[in-house]
Amino acid sequence: MTVHNLYIFDRNGTCLHYSEWSVHKSFHFSQEFKLMYGMLFSIRSFVSKMSPIDMKDGFLSFQTSRYKLHYYETPTGVKIIMNTDLGVPSCRDILHQIYSTSPLKVTVKNPLCSMSETLQSELFSSRLDTFIRTLPFFSVRAG
Repeated sequence: MTVHNLYIFDRNGTCLHYSEWSVHKSFHFSQEFKLMYGMLFSIRSFVSKMSPIDMKDGFLSFQTSRYKLHYYETPTGVKIIMNTDLGVPSCRDILHQIYSTSPLKVTVKNPLCSMSETLQSELFSSRLDTFIRTLPFFSVRAG
């Protein structure tokens, strides 16, 4: 099992951070970010309209035949998405931990920080990488 990549978006759809741990096809990143955010927006809308009960949390994950997408949204509108192998269990607590114990939470709540551009913190990137690599289901795999 492995973690493929992780996206962090602000409430307006700006990709604040992207990390990748397994190699995949090269793609123009700004286009990929728009497609990912658009897909999330569509899925959230679809789930809220189709659910027979009130969806307090919205959707938490979905899977295809090749990967599983784990989704977490904070009250401030920050969206954290992690793509993993199919065998990985729910990552909701892990995504919440990424938000609550990293510099991300401080940055999001700081009114002096511009949330319209990517996070340029080497400290955040290295701590996130270390955290992901210590997960029990992480393994490096060539794509």
